[in-house]
Amino acid sequence: MVSKSQNKEAEASKAKSGSKAQGDEAKLVSKAHVEEEKSTQSKPSKRMRFSSTSEKDSSTATFVEEPKSGRGICTMSCVVKRKIEKVKPVVEFNKKGKPHGKAAVEMQSYIGVLARTRVPLVDKKWTQIPKDVREQIWEAVQMSYVIGDRYKAMVLSSAAKKWKDFKYNVTKHYILPFAHDEEKLKETPALYKFIEKSQWDAFVASRLTPDFEAKHAEQKERREKLEYNHRLSRKGYVGLEDHLIEIMPDVEEIDRAVLWKKAREDKTGNIPDPKVAEKAKLIISLTNSVLNLKNRVFYFGIDVIYL
Repeated sequence: MVSKSQNKEAEASKAKSGSKAQGDEAKLVSKAHVEEEKSTQSKPSKRMRFSSTSEKDSSTATFVEEPKSGRGICTMSCVVKRKIEKVKPVVEFNKKGKPHGKAAVEMQSYIGVLARTRVPLVDKKWTQIPKDVREQIWEAVQMSYVIGDRYKAMVLSSAAKKWKDFKYNVTKHYILPFAHDEEKLKETPALYKFIEKSQWDAFVASRLTPDFEAKHAEQKERREKLEYNHRLSRKGYVGLEDHLIEIMPDVEEIDRAVLWKKAREDKTGNIPDPKVAEKAKLIISLTNSVLNLKNRVFYFGIDVIYL
């Protein structure tokens, strides 16, 4: 039989362990608060910052997620899971107002998924897509990430580009190669089963018209004239600048000429295309000449002019 004194000791022990657990959890939460309308300007970090807005704590607090070993694959199911938990990553911005960091990269992937799955596959321009469809994309992004209203145009512009790229990839890989094989064009690609059959049939028909073939040939010819292509893939100049700042912490801002050259180098630091390499050499040479000119001092009477 348990005495009253033993019950009190058990309750005290339980309360003590509970307070310890709360203390451990509190260590994960920083004292800083995040304002949704305020963009964060910082150096790139491998950690992702989050905002928690649970009913128990109406204030917005931030904590960080430890980086995982290896690159890994970001699945969009993690976004749905965080929505249920009412936890949203904080999208950070660099000094130029460009989104950067882990949360920004993940957000761009999510925008791509929304553009592919929520916008119909039609032969139209982005401005012809119903406004409510575009609004749904913005609302979905805001529900999943901490990002201010002033960045709405940027998010929708990214969605427009990703939707256009999606139509281009579908046309290039799943329609034009089978232009003379109607059987293979009857069904939607296995990878994109979310496309409605009626939309697929109409889109395929629009891509096999003489007018589209003429436009496609024109754009292909224009694309072949581009000589100085970068090798950044989806990382972009923002990701490249973040990487260079990370490995060169003493440098506050990377020169545009350096970015241009680095964007065209391979993994070994070489530029495979001789024509591009020659242009990069010329750009760096001109940049060094300008820097040397700025360091020269010319005296005119008592005035000192810095060029």
